[in-house]
Amino acid sequence: MEIRQARFIVSNSDASRCPAPDRPEYAFIGRSNVGKSSLINMLTINHTLAKTSGKPGKTQLINHFLINESWFLVDLPGYGYAKAPQTERLRWGKLLRQYILERTNLCCLFVLVDIRHEAKSSDLNFMEWLGEKQVPFCIVFTKCDKIKPTLISSLAEKYMLVLSEKWEPLPRFFITSSVDYTGRKEILTFIEQVNANWK
Repeated sequence: MEIRQARFIVSNSDASRCPAPDRPEYAFIGRSNVGKSSLINMLTINHTLAKTSGKPGKTQLINHFLINESWFLVDLPGYGYAKAPQTERLRWGKLLRQYILERTNLCCLFVLVDIRHEAKSSDLNFMEWLGEKQVPFCIVFTKCDKIKPTLISSLAEKYMLVLSEKWEPLPRFFITSSVDYTGRKEILTFIEQVNANWK
């Protein structure tokens, strides 16, 4: 897939005010500071599309982008940011649950995890909740450029082994780097294939 156009549509704090669900939609979510905005910018080859920050918890709204005038890409607030006030964490949690469960055109939720870290309970619990709610999702391992290439496969396999304790079949996963564009073609090809079957 070639990204010819990527433009910002709207940010909001209410899932019911999202754009009309008349196009396939793909949302990106993960723990704070996992590299979500950088990944979105890498996929669209637009380094100013999603706002990146070294400060966790930067994304606090549902951000919709229209790609090629044919599908939506959504940047969701991160989770697991312990330094945020509890009231904010509760508000983000409610917002995410509302969006994930009510967005009828959501084709896939890409759950980002830092490949350098062992499986965290917040990620595992979130994925388990997605499974219980039958929400389609894929795992995206980020920041693979920050480790030795020889370790990438073994770390991904180790993570998926943890998942295999509760999952069968295992969710699909992608290995990515926003620095060298690893995984870009694979994710966009996957989206293109799903779009082709969307009604």
